[in-house]
Amino acid sequence: MNILILHGPNLNLLGEREPEIYGYTTLAQINIELEARATNFHAVIRTHQSNHEGVLIDHIHENRKWAQALIINPGAFTHYSYALRDAIAAFSKPVIEVHLSDITAREEFRKHSVLTGLNNIQRIMGKGAEGYYEALELLSSSK
Repeated sequence: MNILILHGPNLNLLGEREPEIYGYTTLAQINIELEARATNFHAVIRTHQSNHEGVLIDHIHENRKWAQALIINPGAFTHYSYALRDAIAAFSKPVIEVHLSDITAREEFRKHSVLTGLNNIQRIMGKGAEGYYEALELLSSSK
């Protein structure tokens, strides 16, 4: 299975930015662990992080024929990026939205995801880096 994994804005600062909320694991460590686990599941992954909405959308478009599934942590775009939502809807394959923290237990403006209601999406949140690994396992076992 080919899985595209996208990390949204500020996730390049994992391990440094508000570790009491997001944890001490860096994005590089998460990606290394994802690669190792993907190998165990006989999956191929491509990872990318961007602080720019259009770059994430472009990666979805460019990989839509290669990827059979998508794992995405949209970061702050979760709450207002209808363009990213539309790109994910057009992807029309399984998607898992991952959040390191539980967005429903955070500030009011963080409680809503514009991805809610898409037919092809599941959500894992509040499990830190483990949420990414759980998403990979779920997608890999659903071949």
